[in-house]
Amino acid sequence: MSWVKKAIVFCKQKKECREVLEKVEGFLKKSGVLTFDVPAAMPVQTPYDLIPESDFSSTLLIVLGGDGTFLSAVRWLGRCGIPVVGVNLGSLGFLTEIPRKSCIEELRKILEGFCIVEDRIRFDVTILQDGKVIFQETVLNDAVINKGAMARIIDLQAYVNGVYLTHYRADGLIISTPTGSTAYNLSAGGPIVCPTARVAVITPICSFNLTDRPIVVPTPFEIEILLASAGQEVFLTCDGQVGCALELGQTVKITLSSTHLRFVKPLALDYFEVLRTKLKWGQSMEPMKFTSSAPPSPSYRNE
Repeated sequence: MSWVKKAIVFCKQKKECREVLEKVEGFLKKSGVLTFDVPAAMPVQTPYDLIPESDFSSTLLIVLGGDGTFLSAVRWLGRCGIPVVGVNLGSLGFLTEIPRKSCIEELRKILEGFCIVEDRIRFDVTILQDGKVIFQETVLNDAVINKGAMARIIDLQAYVNGVYLTHYRADGLIISTPTGSTAYNLSAGGPIVCPTARVAVITPICSFNLTDRPIVVPTPFEIEILLASAGQEVFLTCDGQVGCALELGQTVKITLSSTHLRFVKPLALDYFEVLRTKLKWGQSMEPMKFTSSAPPSPSYRNE
């Protein structure tokens, strides 16, 4: 018996997406799952408008698209806690892990309970001015502070848990979740972090000081970034989709959100396999076969 009683399918209104949508919805209806179709472009209703809160634990949000669509879907979900799974109709697809060709087979396994539900941390991002909140957003991937098209290097002061960290002179700064470590953070030279870790990564973008390096901060944390540049265009962007201009005297505060994302993935899907596939690691050599669960110990002999 399936643990999923209701499903929300979040999808772009493109021809290729509509084809997969019809296929997925047909499968769900045959499986006895009540299905709701939500367009990604302008989702008018909220999850609370579609489904009673008491049914959230037996509801699955299925995202059809790329990672951008997945991030839009998570922002639409807000804090309701409905588990999410992604079917990749885009290019890279770190968040939408299920391939298009095998989506029905993998969804069938998920409905039967053959899946893992991971807790992925999110960050609350707030802009404060004179103690007042003027902007607030919750992110799954990252918060990015960067300069405008014509701006020079910007000056940013960083504090962690009230303690001064450093003064960045750079094109910008990325504060990434473990899930977002394979996004902009990776392109800027930041580390890849296992997505279930409970840390934040602070990565400068093209720092003027060549000794500036990414730093990993454990939870609990409160990261504060103060803009120290006057008269420049500086922006805060959340998950690459929403944000606002940042002005002198304002503080960006990043904290661990009280609501996590319940990320659903098939049992057969391994995170390191995803990395090898997406980043094309180890293409030139087959992995060694071990006869036991642990790799053999090195042997030494005296010459």
